[in-house]
Order: sequence, then C-alpha cells, then structure tokens
Amino acid sequence: MNRKEFILGSLLLPLVPRLEALPGVPAVSERKAMWKAKIPSSGELLGRVGLGTYKNFDVGNDEGKRQNLVRILNAFANAGGTLVDSSPMYGSSESVLGAAASTADLVERLFVATKVWTQGQQEGERQMRDSMRKLNRKKLELMQIHNLVDWKSHLRTIAKWKAEGIFKYVGITHYSVGAFAELEQVLKAHKFDFLQIPYSIAETEAERRLIPLAFDLGVAVVANEPFDKGRLFGRVRGKAIPTWAQEIGITSWAEYFLKFILASDQIQFVIPATSKLEHLADNLRGGSGIVPNREQRSKMRNDWLA
Repeated sequence: MNRKEFILGSLLLPLVPRLEALPGVPAVSERKAMWKAKIPSSGELLGRVGLGTYKNFDVGNDEGKRQNLVRILNAFANAGGTLVDSSPMYGSSESVLGAAASTADLVERLFVATKVWTQGQQEGERQMRDSMRKLNRKKLELMQIHNLVDWKSHLRTIAKWKAEGIFKYVGITHYSVGAFAELEQVLKAHKFDFLQIPYSIAETEAERRLIPLAFDLGVAVVANEPFDKGRLFGRVRGKAIPTWAQEIGITSWAEYFLKFILASDQIQFVIPATSKLEHLADNLRGGSGIVPNREQRSKMRNDWLA
C-alpha cells in the first residue's frame, strides 16, 4: 500500500458511531463507511456510490494506465464499493475492466453492469456474449438496454437469459432528458429492476415524473452524469463550499454534489467515473458521513439556482 492509498483508506472511515438513515439505507457504523441501499426488486444491498467506466477505462493496451485502474478497483472495493458500470460503446472499457478485476482478484466481489447497444436480436445476443467474454464472466449481475435501442428485441433475450440464471437483473438506460416520456411508457408496460438516467444538482428533470414512477414500481434508480459531464466543477471553480455544508462535514464539491443526489430517498445509486485515487476518495465520501436532511437538500438546490 502506497501513501496515497493509505490516505484514501483513512479518509473512507469517518469516525461517527451512527449515520442518519434514509428509507432503504440502513444506519452504518465506522466499520461500514459506505451507505448501502436495497435493490427494490430483491432486497439485495449494494454500496450507493458505484464506479463508471466511460472514458476512464478506455485505455487500450497502455500498461501504466491499466495498472492504475487495478489500484482504483482495489481501493474502491476495499472501501465497500461493488457496482461498476460499463458498455460496449465505451471503447476498450469492458475488456480493461475485466482484466483489472481479474488481476485484483475482484471478479466475484464486484456487481458488474453493462449494456446491449445494437440493432437486431441475433446481433444483440452476439454483443452480450462478447461483453461477458471481455468482462471474464459467465454470469452477470446486470444487463441494461442502452438508450432504448431496439429494446423490445433485447428485452426478450435478456428476460430469457435472466430466467436461465445468466443475468441477475435487467435494466434500461438513456442519456437524454428528451427520452424520459418514452422511458415512462416502457417502465409502465414491462418489468425492469434498474433504470439508469442522467441526474445531478443541475439536471433534475427526472424527479418530476420518471423517478417517482420508478420508486412506485420498485425500480432501482442509478444516476449517471452526476457532475453534468464535469461542467459543475467549472461553475464552482475558485468558490468555497458553503459554510453550513462545511459545518456538517462536507469537504469537497464532489462530495457536495453526490450528497445532493443520494439525500433523495428515491435514488438508490450513483456512478461517478474517475481514474484518480484522490477523486475516488472525494466520490466515496459522497456516500458516507452525515446525510443532508430534506431542508438541507433543498438549500443545496436553491443555492445552486441563485
């Protein structure tokens, strides 16, 4: 363990005897630093802060970058992280993730999610098998239909493979707010375990209808783009975190933005992406410590809009 990893581990063990609990999020002790939430369809508990692989894991054969990602995965898992999300559209990310998980001996510890993103049932089957080969998995925790692409064809295959025990859960995703109306109709008509959508302090459209619908239907919500493609940090560059937020223990803007999301009792998980240990530490703090209450969460949003 090097100095940076030691510091990371220390930061992820907040010395608090008990955390304020949210529905579905049990109070935790200092030995269980990361908040957990239940997958509504099964009751299975997962760490609320996951890890995205878009861009950061698309490193090809660069051995130095691949070894760094092994360290990232190790630190993530040692802090209680499990959910890692990828996609065949993310370049080499699936194969890099699969190799890193194997190197770190984490294949059985991670909750791996990927996606199908192609036209046609046969091509979808081929792509999903190829994803599992790249990920070094014979079974997968979560297969998601990416951006609603040919979703009816793929849903039939995924449902069949889920029944056969190849997939544990089925999900659906989209990157665009403009697709929310269609997502609503699909969720009402078919059974899904997970919904992955963009949500951040700057993009809260999903909370109008889509997130409450998922909550009512027992569908777990995964928030992607929690930093709005990094634009949130540009807006606060050079600005101090509000004093009241510092007083409740928030130490970085990343933690602030993630706690805004996870303070919702209708959003179970968030998947920020990073390849830097210090950023991972900030992200994981976003899922530990004191949970902002309803009034504090509203203040976060109002301050942002001011």
